[in-house]
Amino acid sequence: MDKLIFISNDDGYAAGGIQQLAEMVREFGDVFVVAPDGGRSGASMSISSHDPVMNRFIRYEEGTAARGSLTVWACTGTPNDCTKMAFEKLLPRHPDLVLGGINHGDNCAVNAHYSGTMSIALEGCIKHVPSIAFSSGKMAADADFGYMKGYVQKLVQMALEEGLPLEVCLNVNVPDVEELKGLRICKMGMGDWHEEWQERDHPRGGKYYWIAGYYAPHDSNDQASDTWAFEHGYAAVTPLQLDMTAYAVMEQLKKRLE
Repeated sequence: MDKLIFISNDDGYAAGGIQQLAEMVREFGDVFVVAPDGGRSGASMSISSHDPVMNRFIRYEEGTAARGSLTVWACTGTPNDCTKMAFEKLLPRHPDLVLGGINHGDNCAVNAHYSGTMSIALEGCIKHVPSIAFSSGKMAADADFGYMKGYVQKLVQMALEEGLPLEVCLNVNVPDVEELKGLRICKMGMGDWHEEWQERDHPRGGKYYWIAGYYAPHDSNDQASDTWAFEHGYAAVTPLQLDMTAYAVMEQLKKRLE
């Protein structure tokens, strides 16, 4: 098989989501996994700028006429480190597709900005490779993601055959429902996090804090948003772009300041 698919995640190389995703796409080509050696949820686009990064070979499985080979490496860094490491040091050739996931938990709306899973797709996009991030509403460590296989394969096939526009990647969120209603192309939802820190008394004095909180969407009733689609049983597909420039505001500022 001549196609090469790179996969990483933020739940770690041993997580069920990434293992199931790798198996879902092996019929499209060889699969090369470089993923964190443990959980890195919420890592976003962070890199290990203050610590050295190491890699550990996990396993290799031969391919067949119908299924590509599988190579798995673990990395001590962030999901973004894993992606950068793969491109420069580990991949045997330039990949045809970059995938993040399957994440245990959704990355809808503005939460995509925090997501290590999403960072993989964004980094792949920066490197001019069609890229997709997959997340599920199922959060259990032993979750079965087989229910979303058809959508995963449909999007992977499209990306391999037709590509994606330069500087655009896909954020795919599939809810935990008994029967999916279909697929919807959506915009990114908006919302806020509240009560984000839980305070505790430290036994040796002072306070310490756990990140927590709850998310309140602004647009639960906006049927164009990924939040609405996800909450109503649809697989939500949101195209995201690297260029975050607010062009309308840029023109306004030119009039005011130049």
